[in-house]
Amino acid sequence: MEPFVCPRCGNKDARYIGIKFGKPYCRRCISFQGVKAEYQPKKKKDVNLHLDYPLSKEQHFLSEQVKSNFANGINTLVYAVTGSGKTEISYGVIAFAMSQGMNVGFALPRRDVVIELYFRLKEAFPEQKIVAVYGQHTSALTGDCIILTTHQLYRYPHYFDLLVLDEIDAFPFKGDPMLRRFFLDSIRGHYVMMSATPSKDVVDEFKQDGHAILSLRTRFHRHPIPVPRVIRKPLLLQYITICKELNRFLRKGKQCFIFVPTVNMAASLFAFVSKFCPGGNYVSSKREGREEIIAAFKKGTFKYLVTTAVLERGVTVKGLQVIVFHADDQIYDAAALIQIAGRAGRKMSEPTGEVVFLCQRESEGIKRAIEEIKFCNRFL
Repeated sequence: MEPFVCPRCGNKDARYIGIKFGKPYCRRCISFQGVKAEYQPKKKKDVNLHLDYPLSKEQHFLSEQVKSNFANGINTLVYAVTGSGKTEISYGVIAFAMSQGMNVGFALPRRDVVIELYFRLKEAFPEQKIVAVYGQHTSALTGDCIILTTHQLYRYPHYFDLLVLDEIDAFPFKGDPMLRRFFLDSIRGHYVMMSATPSKDVVDEFKQDGHAILSLRTRFHRHPIPVPRVIRKPLLLQYITICKELNRFLRKGKQCFIFVPTVNMAASLFAFVSKFCPGGNYVSSKREGREEIIAAFKKGTFKYLVTTAVLERGVTVKGLQVIVFHADDQIYDAAALIQIAGRAGRKMSEPTGEVVFLCQRESEGIKRAIEEIKFCNRFL
């Protein structure tokens, strides 16, 4: 008998295959039940893109190249440094596909970033129907452009004429064959992948398949990515150093993210830091009301946030400074540390910032992250 392969997620691991009424079923994707969108062609229409600022010369070149590739049936990987404006680079091909009456999607691994992008795209395309789809937010599944988590791609079999997938190196998409299968099965036409830190396997796959790879090593405002300052201290002394560095930022009137490797550490570190540095809060994937806390931080209500990786990507705050506690933890590979460092200096009006890595030793991830940041800064 041929081994059972799940037709939906591709699973063939016997540990996740059960038998019901004499027939095999997959336990790995059984929870992905729900209404699915049906493909329906749309009419061509005028699409107006509204931007408050012009694209840089490099952004415009890449945007036109991505659009040309898509029009010619070529998939594209946009390999662009953090803070380069990858999202804005994708607007051109999104506008083109919508004008042609195509079904357009923009997928990301994390819910928080989906929500952030939803509002950005509504501003960029005010005349189009932009829809956000994520857990507990699935009442509307169709529109001119659908912003969704990669977990929700199962609702769109053979649906998207254009699918943009950002943050391909981020958890939970990275290394998950089920989510990758959902991604591939949702594509009817062609796709654009984007990342500041794509893995070697992804780059090699694009080369082998003859797809296009476009690179951008500079930020849109032409200022360097902040090179992290490494402070080596015993673990207990890192707590004191955090308060010292944080107070230095706060005296300058700057807001700050303090990254920690685990959910439990977010709460415990905040409990310590808040005794010496009032005016902050903490967030994690388990923190109730985190969207409200993040929104309040952006408005200036909080001076700092202790955070896990939930704020590693997709968040832009003017004048932000960054501290990474326990930066040598095994959870922080080079890609994660580069993304974290990229939170600083993202705004044109304030393109500089400080990044501090607190550690007991300089891990391989720390060394490689700093080397890559310095390498990218050479292109200025």
